[in-house]
Amino acid sequence: METELDDQALLARGREILDIEAAALARVRERLGQPFVTLVRVILALRGKVVVTGVGKSGHVGQKIAATLASTGTPAVFLHPVEGMHGDLGVVQSDDLVMALSNSGETEEVLNIVAAAKARKLPVAALIGRPGSTLATLADWSLDASVDREACPLGLAPTASTTATLALGDAIAMVLEEARGFTADDFAAFHPGGSLGQRLALHVRDLMRTGDRVPVVTRERTLRDAIDEMTVNESVGVVLVTDREGVLQGVLTDGDLRRVMHSVGALDQALDDPVHRFMSQNPKTIEADAPASEALQIMETSGRGGITSLAVVDARSRPVGLLHLHDILGRGTTRV
Repeated sequence: METELDDQALLARGREILDIEAAALARVRERLGQPFVTLVRVILALRGKVVVTGVGKSGHVGQKIAATLASTGTPAVFLHPVEGMHGDLGVVQSDDLVMALSNSGETEEVLNIVAAAKARKLPVAALIGRPGSTLATLADWSLDASVDREACPLGLAPTASTTATLALGDAIAMVLEEARGFTADDFAAFHPGGSLGQRLALHVRDLMRTGDRVPVVTRERTLRDAIDEMTVNESVGVVLVTDREGVLQGVLTDGDLRRVMHSVGALDQALDDPVHRFMSQNPKTIEADAPASEALQIMETSGRGGITSLAVVDARSRPVGLLHLHDILGRGTTRV
C-alpha cells in the first residue's frame, strides 16, 4: 500500500536520507587512525596486486573500489567469492593482498576466500561493519566502516553502510594515488579510450581558446573596461592584462573583483581606476606545445584550491590563447 506524501514531504525525506549517510561518513572519518596508515604503507610496498572480494551489495562496492585502485596507479582486481571457490582463486598470486568487504563480517563466501588466502600465508585486509566479527579476527588489518543505522526506512537495505565502505575505499585509493606521485599523464595513459583520457593526450594548442574568445586588456585600461571584457567572455571568469607591447603582466579574476568589493566597500568606487591596481601578478602560464595533462596538473596544484584558467603564452610571454578547465574536461565549446 502506497503512502501518500506531498512534494515537501518527499523532499524532506530525501534530505533526511542524505543527512543519515553524511553523518555515517563523519563517524567513519572520526574513527580513521593508525590502521589506515599501516594498510596504505603495506599496499605501497606490495609487489603484487590488491584482490578485492565481497558478495551482494558489498561485492558491487568492491568492484568499484578495485576499479578505482587500478585506474589510479594501484594494481587491483575484483574476485567474486563464489567464483573464487570454484577455480578463480588462481588469480591470487603469492605477492598479492586480499581486501575483503563485509558489513556483518560473517559472510560465509567471503570468509571462505579469506581462509584460503590465510592458508597460503597471504596478507588480508578487511573493510567491515562489525569490528568484533569473525572477519575482523581473521584479517591482518581491519578498517571500521560501521554505521549507527542504515538510511533505509526499514533498516534493511544496505545504504549508509555501503556509502561508508565505498568512501573508505576511495580514501585508500586517493591517498595511494598521491603517495605514488600518480600524475595526469599517468591517468591519461590508463584511460586511452575515455573522453578525458583522449583530451589529456592532446596538446594545449588543440584545446585552447584563441582570437575574440580570449579576454585581454592593457594595464592602463580601467577596471570597468576589464569587467566589460570579462562579461563578453562570461564563461571564463578571467581577463588577461598586458603592457602596450602585448607582454602578459597579470590577470584579473572573479576572485580579484570580490577582493576589490571587500577592500573599497563598493565596486563602483574603483571602476575608473586602472586595472593593473587590482590584477593578480605573476599568473600561472603555459606554452601551446605543452601536453594538456601538464596544464591540468598546474591547475589542480596551484593556489589553495586550484585555478580554472591558464594563459597560453609564446616565448616572449605574450598571450596567444587561454585554456579553461572546462576545455580540458570537455565541457566547453572547444571541439576535439
